[in-house]
Amino acid sequence: MDKSSFDFGMIGLGVMGRNFLLNMADHGFSVAGMNRSAGKVEMLKKEADPEVKVDGTTDLEEFVQSLKAPRCIMLLVKAGEAVDDMIEKLLPLTEDGDIIIDGGNSHFTDTRRRIAYLEGQNRHFMGMGVSGGEEGARRGPSIMPGGDKKAWERVKPMLEAVSAKVDGTPCVSYLGKDAAGHYVKMVHNGIEYAIMQMISETYLLMKRGLGLNNDELYEVYKEWNEGVLKSFLVEITRDIFLQEDDKTDHRLIDVILDKAGAKGTGKWTSQDAMDLHFPVPSIDISVSMRDLSSYKDLQRKAAKLYDTQDTVIEGDKDAFIKKLHDALYFGVLMCYAQGMGMLRKASADLDMDIPLSEVVKIWRGGCIIRSVLLDTYWKIYNRDPEMSNLLLSEEVAPMVRENVGSTRDVIATASKAGYAIPGLSSALSYFDAFRRDKSPVNLIQAQRDYFGSHTYERIDEEGSFHTEWDGSAK
Repeated sequence: MDKSSFDFGMIGLGVMGRNFLLNMADHGFSVAGMNRSAGKVEMLKKEADPEVKVDGTTDLEEFVQSLKAPRCIMLLVKAGEAVDDMIEKLLPLTEDGDIIIDGGNSHFTDTRRRIAYLEGQNRHFMGMGVSGGEEGARRGPSIMPGGDKKAWERVKPMLEAVSAKVDGTPCVSYLGKDAAGHYVKMVHNGIEYAIMQMISETYLLMKRGLGLNNDELYEVYKEWNEGVLKSFLVEITRDIFLQEDDKTDHRLIDVILDKAGAKGTGKWTSQDAMDLHFPVPSIDISVSMRDLSSYKDLQRKAAKLYDTQDTVIEGDKDAFIKKLHDALYFGVLMCYAQGMGMLRKASADLDMDIPLSEVVKIWRGGCIIRSVLLDTYWKIYNRDPEMSNLLLSEEVAPMVRENVGSTRDVIATASKAGYAIPGLSSALSYFDAFRRDKSPVNLIQAQRDYFGSHTYERIDEEGSFHTEWDGSAK
């Protein structure tokens, strides 16, 4: 490899890393890759267009020396110790002012620690979320960088070139101080978990409750993707039902085990929301349902013990499918309200200065949760950057009102038929709790004070109070 001749370097040449580099090369940048596997290095070279400048090596020192100063090095390696180990290996090979970008799904607390550490080593460090999967990395992802502002200015032209575009606008922007980039990506994935759970619940009711076959399911999601639910997740859901299995004469969806995997970002979102004391129940339950799906042996035993059978949902099938559409739309509105509200709270509490209008702007293309709804949110946050909760928007309120009735009907029908739809149910409960100015929590406060002297506040007087409860109920 020629010394000091490449614009950008990538460590980690799995499919995502390789595709991201090839995307950069296609946009006129000279790029170098490094991986311990010679096979992955050769694959990078093989897949590159002969007209672009791409090279790779298994030697870390050779890789670093091939980059122009100040060097831009992106890591797409497994989150955790692997990132720290690579940083330690890079430090003696790099120089003051060089930039290291972690483009993996690292926890934001690790990113904060690494920023502080590398600042002391005179290196720039950025945590950067990348969404869009393998195809997005190759053709244009949504990119979520945060942290070092000087590093952002250096890499901005490259990232804007390779990102997805919506009406010519790059789906990348500086998203705030410190670990803002990885924090935004974490919440993005939490919203993704919740929407996927709700889509799966509509599938459950149509497949098991209405008896729709795969061709009919394809047509339903196809129609849904042509209206207000138009989104990447509904689009791929549509296409899944036509995929043939290459090992049997069945559709692939019918031979996939109902046991969900997870990389941890949804769990992180739920955990940090609790640390913030910010409610995201639709994300919480989506994580729980993935966890529950891993207990297949117990579920099979319970199905036999309780003689669980599919219950046919009677009545007008088309009318119920329309209500399912409305319920899913309602649920998606709640998912974004919870996720964006969490970002606003975290931005303030963790001093990250996350610009919410920029977040929804770059989510409109390239990322997994892209949808037409984000255009509306972009306009809302442009008018009111400090919007505390999207449910308080006069533009969103009519969307909620129009679909809440169908949501109630769907949940009631599912409950009577014995189908669990906790994602949609949590969305409705969140809305019903959010919109009431009186809740039963006064009783909880009384209970806490009764057994633990935890005190309570009054509605007619400032301060904290404790009562010596008379114990007449003992």
